[in-house]
Amino acid sequence: MLVQEFNRLLYWVSWGLLLFSLFAFIDAAIRREDAYRAANKQSKPFWLIFLGIAVAVNFFMGIFDFLPIIGLIATIVYIVDVRPALRQISGGRNWPRGRGSSSDGPYGPFNGR
Repeated sequence: MLVQEFNRLLYWVSWGLLLFSLFAFIDAAIRREDAYRAANKQSKPFWLIFLGIAVAVNFFMGIFDFLPIIGLIATIVYIVDVRPALRQISGGRNWPRGRGSSSDGPYGPFNGR
């Protein structure tokens, strides 16, 4: 019974790792290429390759292999270091905000006064 519960826990942990790396891959894919250069991080293809490999490794390999751990480290580096820098450069989200205009500045609308 204890072994069965441990296997169930490992099953959910492996799904969590897969979803975590998939989120990082999708987030890296929707960011602009010039934001990577402006943030002085590696290029967009570099992160897409690393995070894509992490997704594939988490999907095809067990949790006790060393490659998923390397994929987890790459995912954590992206989430903790690269993603905040990209969000700061690109102003948060990558898609239009839906409100405001092109003359809005960081502290509100620019009136020219």
